[in-house]
Amino acid sequence: MTASDSSHVAGFVALVGRPNVGKSTLLNAILGRKVSIATRKPQTTRHRILGIHHRDDAQIVYVDTPGLHQGGRTAMNRYLNDAAGSALADVDLVVMLSEANRWLEADDAVLSRLEGINAPVISVLNKVDRLRDKNRLLPRIAEMAERRSFAAVVPVSASRADNLDGLEAEIVKHLPAGPPLFPPEQVTDRGERFMVAELLREQLTLMLGDELPYASTVEIEALESEGRLRRIAAVIWVERPGQRRIVIGEGGERIKRIGAAARKEIERCLGVRVYLKTWVKVREGWSDDARMLQALGYTEAQ
Repeated sequence: MTASDSSHVAGFVALVGRPNVGKSTLLNAILGRKVSIATRKPQTTRHRILGIHHRDDAQIVYVDTPGLHQGGRTAMNRYLNDAAGSALADVDLVVMLSEANRWLEADDAVLSRLEGINAPVISVLNKVDRLRDKNRLLPRIAEMAERRSFAAVVPVSASRADNLDGLEAEIVKHLPAGPPLFPPEQVTDRGERFMVAELLREQLTLMLGDELPYASTVEIEALESEGRLRRIAAVIWVERPGQRRIVIGEGGERIKRIGAAARKEIERCLGVRVYLKTWVKVREGWSDDARMLQALGYTEAQ
């Protein structure tokens, strides 16, 4: 089947769910490469990111979103919820992720947000590998079918890439016929500068998630290309001097480890050589400053 066939479909699919349910892990597994950073910490994803899967019979444009969450009154919290909510507009299909082994109050909140959505919704029960008793899966599927009239209920394990073909088979059924929306070489709507900032922030979250869960962000001040070499100057912003000391570590040891890990991941993901220089600076209250957030690239939610 080719893109010129009348049976070819193309459309936008929003991935939604509460924080840390596995949306970014699912997207990366489907695409076979990292386009959205993923850690065990909730709210790792802070932006809407497109991930484009090219198939012979379809082009599926996934919209990865920040986790829909309750509470939190800062400008950052509002931005995250607005970015996730606005992704639901004008999509052809919504995929709602929850965990196969538990249903939380936060999942109810996400389900409520979908009440006014006109697009069909597929329920994905993620993390089926964590179900010790596999006999519980069929009752969980039945429970989901009672919560809403889903277009389908599909169990998967994003971390193990299990049943992703089955999920996409269901997705394709609900996309409109049409030619591809993006050229075949495009996998995401994000460029190198964005990915570099995200990959550095990923290492911050992995190494300092318990000590500095949401008080840091990354700004790329310069990115110069010299063939396959990238010279990168990055600023890690925190909110208090004490947080700056945490990131730097004794004798600068911690920031060196963060930088080294980020450099390796950037090289692996982008296929280039990297020279990375980082600074840690303090901007009090940056996460509750709308202008600062906009300057740092948090601009999708209008």
